[in-house]
Amino acid sequence: MLLMHPLHFTTAFALCIVGGGWGRLEGYGDCRVGEGNGCERMPIYNRKLVNQITSFGPGEEKGKGQCDRGGGCSDGWGAPIEVVSGRGRYGKGRPNHLIRPRVFGRTLIVPKRSPDIANLGSQDGGPSRLKVVLFNARSVNGKTSFIQDLILDEHVDLACITETWLDEMGGVNLTQLCPPGYSVQHQPRTGGRGGGVAVVYKDSIPLTRCPVPQSTMFECVHLRVGDRDRLGILLVYRPPRCTTVSLPELAEVVSGLVLESRRLIVLGDFNVHAETNLSGAAQDFMAAMATMGLSQLVTGPTHSAGHTLDLVFCQGWEEGGGVEELTIALLPWTDHHLIRFRLTAPPNLCRGGGPKMVRPRRLMDPEGFLTTLGEFPASSAGDPVDALVSLWNGEMTRAIDTIAPERPLSSNRAKPAPWFTEELAAMKRKKRELECVWRSGYNESDRTRLGSYLRAYAAAIKAARRAHLAANIASAQNRPAALFRVIRGLLTPTNQGGSPDNSAARCEAFARFFADKVALIRSDFDTILTAVSEDVTSAPACPVLLDSFQLVELEDVDKILGEARPTTCILDPCPSWLVREARGGLAEWVKVVVNASLREGKFPASLKMAVIKPLLKKPSLDPTQFGNFRPISNLPYLGKVLEHVVASQLQGFLVDTDFLDPAQSGFRPGHGTETALVALVDDLRRELDRGSVSLLVLLDLSAAFDTVDHGILLGRLAGMGLGGTVLQWLRSFLEGRSQMVSLGDACSAPQPLTCGVPQGSVLSPMLFNIYMKPLGEIIRSFGVRCHLYADDVQLCHSFPPVTKEAVQVLNRCLAAVSDWMRANKLKLNPDKTEVLLVSRKAEQGIGLQPVLDGVTLPLKAQVRSLGVILDSSLSLEPQVSAVARGAFAQLKLVRQLRPYLGKPDLATVVHALVTSRLDYCNALYVGLPLKTVRKLQLVQREAARLITGAAFRERTTPLLRQLHWLPISYRAQFKVLALAYKALNGSGPAYLSKRVSRYDPPRSLRSSDEALLAVPSASQVRLAGTRDRAFSVVAPRLWNALPIEVRQAPSLLSFRRKVKTWLWGQAFE
Repeated sequence: MLLMHPLHFTTAFALCIVGGGWGRLEGYGDCRVGEGNGCERMPIYNRKLVNQITSFGPGEEKGKGQCDRGGGCSDGWGAPIEVVSGRGRYGKGRPNHLIRPRVFGRTLIVPKRSPDIANLGSQDGGPSRLKVVLFNARSVNGKTSFIQDLILDEHVDLACITETWLDEMGGVNLTQLCPPGYSVQHQPRTGGRGGGVAVVYKDSIPLTRCPVPQSTMFECVHLRVGDRDRLGILLVYRPPRCTTVSLPELAEVVSGLVLESRRLIVLGDFNVHAETNLSGAAQDFMAAMATMGLSQLVTGPTHSAGHTLDLVFCQGWEEGGGVEELTIALLPWTDHHLIRFRLTAPPNLCRGGGPKMVRPRRLMDPEGFLTTLGEFPASSAGDPVDALVSLWNGEMTRAIDTIAPERPLSSNRAKPAPWFTEELAAMKRKKRELECVWRSGYNESDRTRLGSYLRAYAAAIKAARRAHLAANIASAQNRPAALFRVIRGLLTPTNQGGSPDNSAARCEAFARFFADKVALIRSDFDTILTAVSEDVTSAPACPVLLDSFQLVELEDVDKILGEARPTTCILDPCPSWLVREARGGLAEWVKVVVNASLREGKFPASLKMAVIKPLLKKPSLDPTQFGNFRPISNLPYLGKVLEHVVASQLQGFLVDTDFLDPAQSGFRPGHGTETALVALVDDLRRELDRGSVSLLVLLDLSAAFDTVDHGILLGRLAGMGLGGTVLQWLRSFLEGRSQMVSLGDACSAPQPLTCGVPQGSVLSPMLFNIYMKPLGEIIRSFGVRCHLYADDVQLCHSFPPVTKEAVQVLNRCLAAVSDWMRANKLKLNPDKTEVLLVSRKAEQGIGLQPVLDGVTLPLKAQVRSLGVILDSSLSLEPQVSAVARGAFAQLKLVRQLRPYLGKPDLATVVHALVTSRLDYCNALYVGLPLKTVRKLQLVQREAARLITGAAFRERTTPLLRQLHWLPISYRAQFKVLALAYKALNGSGPAYLSKRVSRYDPPRSLRSSDEALLAVPSASQVRLAGTRDRAFSVVAPRLWNALPIEVRQAPSLLSFRRKVKTWLWGQAFE
């Protein structure tokens, strides 16, 4: 019989054989603890043989480690265990040696276990046994690769880490803690440096973060495993200070959680010397924990100095189970020891009802796919469109099932990191050998050699990550969405806000919420809901101008497939990217389906189902509140391709007929949020220059896209000159739609849709603009200007400050707008509608509060319009300060990427995260005072230092030259000149073209042919702020200062290049 010391429990054996089955190596080694006919594995950290065990049973020879005892024995730490002799060449009395498994990437390929061996995870409703480790990292910076190795090799379910030394953002070091298939919860120190706790856990574990009172005396994170209150975990780090204050405060936090959870685990670094006779606050704390039924389980040193600082308390397992097989082992890269144990958790922890089915992407070869699919059957060319879509889905499914059949995805299998190469695997094996040598004697020379190799191993991992990230960034450089996904994966840890509830019940709750929200809005209207209104049945207001679509050719289909975003819906028969890659052979298939739909005037019924993915409106909102989510429709890819064809032809018709409202900037070529804001601010500045007072009203609509009435929309479509199969196709597109909510692998039942246009479709924005067309005419009929961007409606009314009736005009306009919204079954939300008073004096706004639906709208000092903060004096100080804060926060995150990226890749990331913020609507920054622009210029300078690696005090002007960056003020001028060029050449909005005009002298002059613009006279512009900042004044002045060869550039691309070269000379030469 063998007796084991707690510190050496993990050093028993590398391989044991039980019941004729081979053991397997997991982690740094395995031993088998016999128990009945089965056995339980216990990972070890070294290759020490039985002669390194501190106690031996009678009749045993030191160094052999054989035991004649049969049967089972206790599996607790320090208990006697059975030693089973090896078989084959390792039998016949020979001692067991380490058998290393084959290693591919980071996945250990091992023989299968015997079915009688207990495994981790829930089985048939029985309890789950989670592998938990606890250690103090003493800063995870520079140690993420070692922590990942520990988690993967130990097959950890929950890794509890104290003293992470991470800030609130976490950044790269936090994401690097998570191996593939893991997520993280993180709680930093609220003030100062150091401290912090984190929990890395498997994605298959339904773990939810719960609120817990935070303190400046300690950090903690409270997690709930499973549903309800069956198991709670509290991870704590308490620094060794203010003991008399922090320990009682921590006891109060624990007392609240004891009442909430049936079973509770409290663990972490408490900095309480449990190995000594405690006194004072420490003694009271341990007594309080015992009073609450929490038993402390760690015995033995957990620190290199021999102290017991890391503790594990458990409560609620009176019937047996709880914390089992608790062992302690030394770690070479921190002064704290590793505590590991198995935790009996509630049963059925695995997400979903079974294994997830996936298709290996490596098997999806476009050429093989086309070969399996074959040519389009000519006999089906004349079939109805619904039959053709069914043929498409059936043949695509058959082809993809042939080349890449679905297979179950094992959630317990260790996943190799994409950057982990065979060379790194060899280095890892060498590292483990050196670690085993060090553990055999714990002498300083072995530790020094191990430390040196650990640094080399970390440097190799860093280089491999750097090469992998550089390749990913280079491949996504021309694809902004893909680039942001790469960057987000580097900077944002997975599921930091807590594991979502992806159950079918939550899907049904979401579906009911979205349906009830629309039904409640519609029930408030007096009119009766009908699918078809009288507007459709009556004669159109104008003759039919478009009654049929133009059929597409193979070249058109190939172009659309190449330009359409390859977003895949769960209803698609095969991945959309595969259709895009194989578009050369699939063009004929798509062409037949599209032309059949256009000829018949029918949208296929099987493509009308929308899969709703609830999207959180803001990351800071509570994810448990359904009202904080926006329903985004994910539609079948073939339906989107069909929408692209119709949208391109419908857009051409709208341009030819000039049907849309001129103030509408949403989803129109050449229009955008920046053009709308430039026009709005220009109007406000010119009115301010005239001494007028302006009221800016920002209307808020509730679920505008979801409440569009189909009958009214079809009436507008008929009124604009659509008829025949075109109107019939659009009617088919709108009617008979349904949607279901999808979360993870769960889906809700389909819900029919009687109104609304699906958010996420190609046609919906265009149809919504047509629906909103009459609104602008109503607003302008009262002498009030308006600016529209989809459902963002902004009213601007200017008047002399002495006029008292102006607000009454605005009130009548708002009442007319409210009546129109009600008649068109759109709901205004007065509580969220904002009003900004723009004037020279704040007291001029007394008594000017407008009224909307009986609600008096208060005047605000600043409002956010299309992402830009506007203040009452148009100083843009709040906007610049907010941009600078956000850009600095992003720059702080990017700084963590510097060790992993080269200079070109780092510059790409800075452009995506920082420069894009500085450049958004920067045409509004032209002419701002130097004290205001200096905030943004400071961000740009720090970004230049970050990329070039320059010192803090090094001058940044040479750095900007080196990077070919224009300073902030010149970037604003560049944007104004680009907008002016678009306005002059017909590629910009009409409302900007009206603000700039060609210079036409009264008589023939040499300047007549120099493409100059007319500059407003001094009598028209009195204020210096207007002369320097208003677009209609600044754009002509900057334009006329350009050389004539720049003004006469033949294209926008050529103009931008020449303007940047000229501004470069102005800035640096």
